[in-house]
Amino acid sequence: MNQNKYVFAQLVAFIDRNHFNYLARKYSGDRYVKHFICWNQLLALMFGQLGNRESLRDLITVLEAHESKCYHLGLGRKPVPKTTFATANQNRDYRIFEEFAFYMMDLARSKRATDIFKLKGKVFAFDSTTIPLCLSVFWWAKFRRHKGGVKAHVLFDTESQVPAYFHITTASVHDSKAMKEIPYESVSYYVFDRGYNAFKELHHIHQFGSFFVVRAKKNLQYKCTKWRRRMPQNVTTDAEIILTDYITSKKYKEKLRLVKIYDEEKGQELAFLTNAFHLTSLEIANLYKNRWQVELFFKWLKQHLKIRKFWGKTENAVRIQISAAIIAYCLVAIVQHDMRLERSTYEVLQILSMSLTDKTPLKELLEKTKFNDVKEQFGPLIPGLFD
Repeated sequence: MNQNKYVFAQLVAFIDRNHFNYLARKYSGDRYVKHFICWNQLLALMFGQLGNRESLRDLITVLEAHESKCYHLGLGRKPVPKTTFATANQNRDYRIFEEFAFYMMDLARSKRATDIFKLKGKVFAFDSTTIPLCLSVFWWAKFRRHKGGVKAHVLFDTESQVPAYFHITTASVHDSKAMKEIPYESVSYYVFDRGYNAFKELHHIHQFGSFFVVRAKKNLQYKCTKWRRRMPQNVTTDAEIILTDYITSKKYKEKLRLVKIYDEEKGQELAFLTNAFHLTSLEIANLYKNRWQVELFFKWLKQHLKIRKFWGKTENAVRIQISAAIIAYCLVAIVQHDMRLERSTYEVLQILSMSLTDKTPLKELLEKTKFNDVKEQFGPLIPGLFD
């Protein structure tokens, strides 16, 4: 990397600007625009998110303090006025940024593709996180009587450790309703938490030729038809079952597999439903255990996605901000891969948050220290379970 370039400019060099410009032309994002084009808007949003800016006012204050650097950072010749920024967020077509986020996700997944689980299929975790919004400003996002918010439903590739798909709804939409939006792939594995006991959608996954692992609810009504014996330690149940509740049995008529594992650390029993009869009970537990990666992604997303009314109060503005945050995350994941860094994406993000206006070569900056503050990715769910 050029030593005279700022760290943020070095990061931006990994982005395919030609493809972004194609999307901007496709949706007429830069029509009649002279200065603050879509490209500048994207970089300004990413600069604010990677730098953990609290609000649009906070971001503009920082950019004004570094006015002489703005051009070299790719943000234009001078800081954009706050009202111009907010208007662009509210009025420009969010599909420019959303489709570019899908492009960046596909690129990151293809670069970071691995076969950690050795299952001859991709492994995904699907979950959602609620992003709170002020109801008096974001009136369209009513969640409860005095609360507003949106949900980011994310399909996370647990092997490449980047999002594979996302879907934005108001926070009032139940998690399981978003399952029908997932672009399912054949011979893949989909891992869900307890809120996704939607048997109609689970049956759709089964018919698609894929597999699922979902945390079972305590009130599940079923009948065991076959038991497995000689189970590993901490595995209390491994049985074939059929659903007995009238409604659920109509939605899922085939047999299911019920696996129960006792978690010694938490002192509780975890029950999983799956259609993967070819896996061992420990492999099923291991798939569910690796859901923590999507939780780590949500932690970063909520920390760095500061949505205030001055960023733009329309649904369009919120979608643009979420898309830009995912683009920034995927960009860092690509940089981590291309530069062959021996640290996690989360660690790289932590370092970058304090270094965007430095002129240190990127590789030197990211390899200067060695530390690990993220839990071991493939450590045991239960002590002694995977030894």
